Amino acid sequence: MPGTDASAQRRRHGGADFPGIDKSHREAENFAEGERYYILEDFAKALLYFQNTVEINPANGAAHFKIAEIYLKSNREADYQRAAQSIEEAIRLDKKNKYYYILASSIYSGLSNFGRAEQTLETMMKEVKGTEEYLYQLAALYQYDRKPMEAIRVYNRAEAVMGINEVSSLQKQKLYLENEQIDEALKEGEKLMAAFPDEERYVLDFVETLAQYGQRQRAIAFLEKYMASHPDASDGKVVLANFYRDDGKEEQSRKLLVDIFNDPTQDFQTKVMVVGQYQERISSLRMKNAPDAGMEEFALSLANRLLQDYDYEANAHLVAADIFNTLGKSSEAQRAYRRAIQLGTTTFEAWQNLLFLESADNAFDSLIAHTEAGLELFPNQGMLYYFNGYAHLRKKHYREAATSLEQSRKLSTGNIQLIGEINGMLGDTYNGLKDYPKSDRAYEDALAFNPSNDYVLNNYSYYLALRKENLEKAEKMSSQLVKEHPDNANYLDTYAWVLYAREKYRDAKKAMERAIETGGAGAAHFEHYGDILFRLGQTDEAVTQWKKARGLQTTNAALDRKISNRSIE
Repeated sequence: MPGTDASAQRRRHGGADFPGIDKSHREAENFAEGERYYILEDFAKALLYFQNTVEINPANGAAHFKIAEIYLKSNREADYQRAAQSIEEAIRLDKKNKYYYILASSIYSGLSNFGRAEQTLETMMKEVKGTEEYLYQLAALYQYDRKPMEAIRVYNRAEAVMGINEVSSLQKQKLYLENEQIDEALKEGEKLMAAFPDEERYVLDFVETLAQYGQRQRAIAFLEKYMASHPDASDGKVVLANFYRDDGKEEQSRKLLVDIFNDPTQDFQTKVMVVGQYQERISSLRMKNAPDAGMEEFALSLANRLLQDYDYEANAHLVAADIFNTLGKSSEAQRAYRRAIQLGTTTFEAWQNLLFLESADNAFDSLIAHTEAGLELFPNQGMLYYFNGYAHLRKKHYREAATSLEQSRKLSTGNIQLIGEINGMLGDTYNGLKDYPKSDRAYEDALAFNPSNDYVLNNYSYYLALRKENLEKAEKMSSQLVKEHPDNANYLDTYAWVLYAREKYRDAKKAMERAIETGGAGAAHFEHYGDILFRLGQTDEAVTQWKKARGLQTTNAALDRKISNRSIE
């Protein structure tokens, strides 16, 4: 009928407006808006809409759940308490919703109320069918709550439902071991192996437990039996070989390892690990001054076999290089480190070890080339700049040396000892550049860290003598040096030369004669001795010493003039 609305029709039929319909609409609308803002991560607005939902309908369990979720995102305890109140109300309204229980357990855990968290999950499993998968979470809660026996009980419940598995079994073993219930832990290990007889790592874990808790011979016997039925178990062979070696059964140990290296199907990383273990053992024995020649020979054979079979594997060359380095085989070690680097190893120790070896061999051109290459990969490694500067210094490339050593000093602030060495070399470098104030300052900085630095005391005093500057200080430093090293020919030579610069010729003569008596004298010592003798008026003797020096050198024009002119001038 025209002009008649729905309200009028309801009234005509004796009814009133249906406020419940409008209320339900507002409830759904607020909940939907809350969900929208929750997805947008605007949690403040989401919370407001969910709270409005609860005001409209206090029995809306889902809204209470969402309010608890939002409060749980806070780090404040007060909000955790509010979350607990909301989730408790949600559970009261719906005792069959597993997600409510799971969130409640998380909230109680956040409040460190583990007992309530445990009780919540226990209740969930009684009320909600099919929630046994949360037994593992319940067991973990008991572990956090330091209730090991309760945790074990729950893991047993999990196994009864889902069968023996790694998670429950390994956790039970851990708990038994922590409580010193060794037999129970071993029984769990046996159960796991029985359930998974071909899983090698379970066997090795069991064997390790036996050995660790005083049942070594049982461990060996068990592993021997396992290996008899699983001859291809490479990790088992390695462990058994280690047992044999530790028991002094080298022949049996090496037979197993040779089998591994002869088998092309065996894992490459296992072979690398074996060589690495030998390297550590050899290094340890050498540090104790108790080297084992047989072991070293066998380890070398394994390392060489690794290089033969895996030439294109960087780690093969790296571990072999470490063996060579430990055994003092410098050229072989350098070759292997270079190959590892060529194959792309990013291990900084490989570069560092190579640089140490090259510096010891005075291979300065290689040292420069490799430090420059290394700096492309490791631009912030002060050690690379250090070696680069050292090589340039030894080749008398003073400007390049100064640049690298200064950069090394900036990058090595945490290594005070290295800073001391760098300062000593900077003293030499700036002396070579004739920048004497910087040279002296660097030497002083080095001595401030270590007043007994032999290298600095010697060079600093010698260069001061050549410059005839601050000779009293030079004499004090060189005197200190020869007192600490009375048989060092070079230090005695420096001391004699400082005395010569101070025109203390007789004292200089005594010091130089002591240097020559050490048997370590070279051309420079005899030339200096000749100069001292000349200043003392002993020209014939001086020429004799100059000729000795000339016989030890290929070319020296200045020395030739001294001999020819029978004079220093």
